[in-house]
Amino acid sequence: MSEEDLFRSQMDGVKPIKPADKVPQRQAAARQLTPMQRAAREAATQASEGDGNHLADNFIPPVSPDAILEYSRPGVQYGVQKKLRLGKYSVDARLDLHKHSVEQARQAVYQFNQDCLRYDVRTALIVHGKGREATIKSCVNHWLRDLPDVLAFHTAQPQHGGKGAVYVLFRKSDSQKLENKEIHAKR
Repeated sequence: MSEEDLFRSQMDGVKPIKPADKVPQRQAAARQLTPMQRAAREAATQASEGDGNHLADNFIPPVSPDAILEYSRPGVQYGVQKKLRLGKYSVDARLDLHKHSVEQARQAVYQFNQDCLRYDVRTALIVHGKGREATIKSCVNHWLRDLPDVLAFHTAQPQHGGKGAVYVLFRKSDSQKLENKEIHAKR
């Protein structure tokens, strides 16, 4: 007896279910929020709208204290990445995150990003430290990737903090782009 014959013999006498015989699915009942839940939801909405800080503060993948951090957006030239890695760009601003909680560091990194853009800073140094668990280092690695104004970052050279710091390359501001265009305009 083939498998098909065996299957047919087992299914002998089975009748298909008619649509009327099916059990109707219950519609999901509209869930009523308790006043506490409603207040918490409103507070979270206001907090996220208030500062505009979209950096994640929930799960962040851990990074080893000895890990070398490196990242660059597509389109960043290899020569630019290499100069950043070697610390050849002058550091125009510095942020030290020692003794910051994760939330304080999150706010500081976001504000630092805003300030660097406002004051036309192209290259900055963020000192995150290593620590035993490298919590802040992991957060900085994750947050910098989420900031659209960060073009690249790389672990700093030993004289600037080594594995406890990172060089950050920001995009050009509109005024810098215009200035560059005027300098290189062919007349």
